[in-house]
Amino acid sequence: MCPVCSRPFSWRKKWAAVWEEVKYCSERCRRQRASTK
Repeated sequence: MCPVCSRPFSWRKKWAAVWEEVKYCSERCRRQRASTK
């Protein structure tokens, strides 16, 4: 579940190597979170 937009997201092949680090559903949410801090 994305902490920015509360949207659920699932495992994706491109995230296979970094799945433990994936916290946001999209690059947009990741950037939005960084700008709010």
